[in-house]
Amino acid sequence: MTKVDKEAYLIDRLKSNYIGDDAAVVGNTLYSMDAFFEDTHFKREWMSMTQIARKAMLVNISDAIAMNAVPKFALVTVAIPKDLTLDEIDELRLSFEATAATFGCEIIGGDTISSDKLHISITIISHSSSPLLRSTLNNGDMLAYTGSLGSSKRDLERLFNGETIEEDSRFFTPNLRGSFIYEAREYLTTGMDISDGLFCDTNKILDINKYGFKETIEISDTIGLSGEEYEMLIGFNEKDYLTVQKLADKHHLELTIFAKVTSENSNRYKCKGHHF
Repeated sequence: MTKVDKEAYLIDRLKSNYIGDDAAVVGNTLYSMDAFFEDTHFKREWMSMTQIARKAMLVNISDAIAMNAVPKFALVTVAIPKDLTLDEIDELRLSFEATAATFGCEIIGGDTISSDKLHISITIISHSSSPLLRSTLNNGDMLAYTGSLGSSKRDLERLFNGETIEEDSRFFTPNLRGSFIYEAREYLTTGMDISDGLFCDTNKILDINKYGFKETIEISDTIGLSGEEYEMLIGFNEKDYLTVQKLADKHHLELTIFAKVTSENSNRYKCKGHHF
């Protein structure tokens, strides 16, 4: 029996023209929401309340940045376990507010409920006059990713093995690439943040645009299957390569071209889910 991706199954059956990107674009306003759930995305024994709230906010703001949008407002829902102390709740709140404020984003509401686990869901309302979409890839475009990949999966495996990881680990605190995306936007044909791994997210863009790809370099599973990296996956015309590379250099950002888009095949990477 073929294994069904139930997340994709549900999304594919929702009837809306706004679904398909990191955020729904309605005029110049973008709406996005991500969940950050205990025992699905993190374990409380791994992270402080400050780290949990910060990452929950960052992975949501990442969706706005990935679409060349500026986050303006946030709605935060928190399922609060009965064993969470008032000091821990304050730590969560302060970290939510401080992280949002770093990006000029204000928390304007949300909801709270009682629960047996710490679950967080955040909606980001952002603005863009030129959103970067997934559906605008062109035949012949180059595909690249920013930064380095693989450390999030490596550190997750270390945590599972009972080891400690560095305080500045990407698993705790993703590095968002807003300054680069905002400046490079006019040269990019498509983009999204890498949350489900390079292989899975590349497949998503190819599926939407109905293209295949030819690898320009071989990507190992260590790199391609590492989820929750929150680096950027981007596409651009080959003629703009030097310009995009110069902008990456300007922002001290490594840029790796790994494939070229083609209409001559329907190749896809082998990918698998990374949540536990």
